[in-house]
Amino acid sequence: MLQAMKPKSMVRALGKKRAGGVIVLLVFMLFFYGPLLYMLPLAFANKYEYPALAPTSYGFQWWKYVLDQPTVVEAIVNSFLFAICSTVLALIICIPAAYALARFRFKGRKFIMLLFLIGNAFPKIGMYTSIGIIYYKIGLMGTFLGVLLIHMLGTMMQMIWLPAGAFRSVPRHQEEASRDAGAGPIRTFFHVTLPIAWPGIAVAAMYAFIGSLGESVGTLMVGLPKYRTMMTEMYGVILDFPATAGAVFALIIIIPNVVLLFLMRNYIGGDTLAKGFKMG
Repeated sequence: MLQAMKPKSMVRALGKKRAGGVIVLLVFMLFFYGPLLYMLPLAFANKYEYPALAPTSYGFQWWKYVLDQPTVVEAIVNSFLFAICSTVLALIICIPAAYALARFRFKGRKFIMLLFLIGNAFPKIGMYTSIGIIYYKIGLMGTFLGVLLIHMLGTMMQMIWLPAGAFRSVPRHQEEASRDAGAGPIRTFFHVTLPIAWPGIAVAAMYAFIGSLGESVGTLMVGLPKYRTMMTEMYGVILDFPATAGAVFALIIIIPNVVLLFLMRNYIGGDTLAKGFKMG
């Protein structure tokens, strides 16, 4: 009799734990995704006035209003232009550096990698202020190149650490087999090393692109008023536009990131990130 009751009590206790876990998960999802779910109907609301809990009419009135603003369209174009250019530039500069840090042992190598991490360990406003002073002296303030370098600097850690981890995970025996078959070092790199390391590099490029789209403080200090991006324009949208127009603009910012995450879902995983953030 007692033996029959014990399994039942254990099942009840387990059921309570699972129920508690589900409740905690639901509360977290509501807290995390609630504002996003609220923003979706708000972005398509033609009329939404207090004290109504939901919009009373839907349409694309505020989409037209936002897209008719000349500075908004310019900001969207600039954001994607800076994101693409900074990601490509970071790939050209950082991939050789990541390969050298991953494959060669030299004095100060770990310290160099740590420096890229330290740059993200404190508020960047101090760094941007120093950069602004240098920009004034060399004539880069308010220029396309100046803003582009700001965007690229914000992605340096991911573009060094993640590809370096990817290069470290490439089996040496495959490269040696390619060299034994007669391939030179360049051909081995492009036909063996790079394809194997590509998932980590692709994830780094994705984070660089998303990070550039989300960069605001450095662009405000260096680029305005000549160069506006979606994030710098968002400040004006929040202050001057209605809440429904702000939701439209926020959705315009979010959609490219969601699409990119969906396209890269096969590459994104804990293993890729864990390999990238090992000092090695």
